[in-house]
Amino acid sequence: MRSSRDLFGQPRGLTVLFLTQMWEIFSYYGMRSLLVYYMTKQLLLGQQQASLVYGIYTATVYFTPIIGGVVSDRWLGRRRAVIIGASIMAFGHFLMASESLFYFALAAIALGNGLFLPSLPSQIDGLYAKDDPRRGSAYNVYYVGINVGGLLAPLVCGTLGELYGWHYGFGAAGIGMVAGLLIYVLGARHLPEEGLHPRRIDTPAQPTVALQRHELWQRVRVLVAIALTVMLFRGAYEQVGNTIALWADTGINRVLGGFTIPMTWFQSLNPLLVIVLTPLFVAHWTRQARHGREPAPARKMAMGAVGVACAYLLLAAVSASTSAGQASWIWLALFFLVLTSGELFILPIGLGLFARLAPAGHGATTIAAWFSATFGGSLLAGLLGTYWSVLGPTSFFVLMGAVGIAAGVLLWLLDRPTRRVEAVAQLPAAAVGPATP
Repeated sequence: MRSSRDLFGQPRGLTVLFLTQMWEIFSYYGMRSLLVYYMTKQLLLGQQQASLVYGIYTATVYFTPIIGGVVSDRWLGRRRAVIIGASIMAFGHFLMASESLFYFALAAIALGNGLFLPSLPSQIDGLYAKDDPRRGSAYNVYYVGINVGGLLAPLVCGTLGELYGWHYGFGAAGIGMVAGLLIYVLGARHLPEEGLHPRRIDTPAQPTVALQRHELWQRVRVLVAIALTVMLFRGAYEQVGNTIALWADTGINRVLGGFTIPMTWFQSLNPLLVIVLTPLFVAHWTRQARHGREPAPARKMAMGAVGVACAYLLLAAVSASTSAGQASWIWLALFFLVLTSGELFILPIGLGLFARLAPAGHGATTIAAWFSATFGGSLLAGLLGTYWSVLGPTSFFVLMGAVGIAAGVLLWLLDRPTRRVEAVAQLPAAAVGPATP
């Protein structure tokens, strides 16, 4: 039910988490948009060395949350982990002002992110009652914050860095991180209570009514299977910044009247469409939930994977029909519309599913496991991307469509076990029964 604390139909705590995440993404992507240029133009690193540093840094950013999630759950607690992690990241961004501290700055940002990334979204589920129809769509709303930050970052930090100097861009990223930290601290009263002992968070009062070991392992197996399948999905999805960008350069006629559309503008379509489409999907799913017709999470995710596959198959058809020339930019815009629609059915839905199925006292660790799928999926995307020059655009897009369909089929097969463990997770502890010896 709604209360006086609701804002725009959602708990005020979600707005706090939304804005905190938005500014963190703004700082991360703002700095990242300048990173390679800064290394090659200012630090005068060779292209290969700069590329290696960039790859190690971005991979480490999604690896440290695995450790940070454990630290958050066992010792710090989620609130302190967010505050400490955000402070370390802000410090790292400001260290970028010194060329001699460049690598220390990158290490600080990656280390802080390890505490911050899994601890922030793991607080969303505590804002809602278990029967709240808005609960399933909360992560879609949160996902908008990620994309608002991703949309603003290159426009602000990138512009400042290119026109006025690298350190102005890095400084703007640091200010953004401080803004997110202040929002989180000042809005803490709207967030779920955590208690003084992090290790006891969400732990049942009586161990004798804890989740049966069999049910616990069922839950872990389902989450692992979903994470591995999402890694496969990301192998296709992450081509947006890789092979799709290459095709936009050579295979697309980007002329509109007398104006040539910059390639990077198409990259901005994805976060822009997330912002536009999310309210429509959330309203639709909320209506379905109130009438008991909302699809189960794994089915939504399967639909999303197939939707992304359809986006690639659309490009395959366009590429095959225009092999002797360039396709209209309208087809690429349509690709992003279909791709983003599919994305909204899988990525925020999966994040919410991991939060709801997290074993007691391991919320941040479980969220970290979800983000590790990004780490593995990015590596897979890089491997698949090496076939671009071998297969050519048409065959490569068909391959990506096949990867998306395979992920969709696997997610559909995971629907029944996922619904089963979700049903058990909704039961009171006493109804689950004592732990088996």
